Amino acid sequence: MANKTEAIDIKQLTKTFGKQIVLKNIDLKLHAGEILGLLGPSGSGKTTLIKSIMGMTQIDSGTLTVLEKHMPNRAILEKIGYMAQSDALYNNLTGKENLEFFGQLLSISHEQLAKAIEHAAAVVNLTASLNKRVINYSGGMKRRLSLAIALLQDPSLLILDEPTVGIDPELSQQIWQELRKLRNEDKSIIITTHVMTDAEKCDYLMLIRDGRVISKGTPDELKHEFKVNSLEEVFLAAGKIQKKGQLS
Repeated sequence: MANKTEAIDIKQLTKTFGKQIVLKNIDLKLHAGEILGLLGPSGSGKTTLIKSIMGMTQIDSGTLTVLEKHMPNRAILEKIGYMAQSDALYNNLTGKENLEFFGQLLSISHEQLAKAIEHAAAVVNLTASLNKRVINYSGGMKRRLSLAIALLQDPSLLILDEPTVGIDPELSQQIWQELRKLRNEDKSIIITTHVMTDAEKCDYLMLIRDGRVISKGTPDELKHEFKVNSLEEVFLAAGKIQKKGQLS
């Protein structure tokens, strides 16, 4: 079988803000057709890593390529679908108008945009609410609209920050069905999450604490490595080992 394309290749990435080291010696490879779960407490460096991958933050040292191009790269950015943790939506517009606006920013043709909106709205179960103003959406509906926007351009790389927060279990299952379909189409997906049921569904996991990778592998590999039965226990055990290493 031919080697799959490397969607992301990071070697020894380090990023500082002033004297504070936010990311240190991060190594990461993500291939086409893989879902990576990025886990870590608030302030661990996950957001900075995502911004670095998207070319929004300049790294201090190391190398970072996305879809085989060094970042930042505007052309590559157009191939990335991004769903932020906080919803960046226009409340006075309808759901459909938000999708049309962001689709136009992405330079999607009028004919393609109509089809993309129809598909993305169906995936997140918003078709019946597209003509409602977003100000009247619930928090969960806004998250679903943000995900629909990320899916519009049929991205090669999809980055989702806490995608299932505020979403009911039935819709979460539907979204995961779509993510698996995208993976089978050789799309690459990164999910940051605190939801361990989501983490279990990822192909690979990377655990970050204090700007450092403390462990990575498949969910089963991590549970076997730390001799525990759940990912919650993996994270706790890995954190304890890291703290011992820093104190020794």
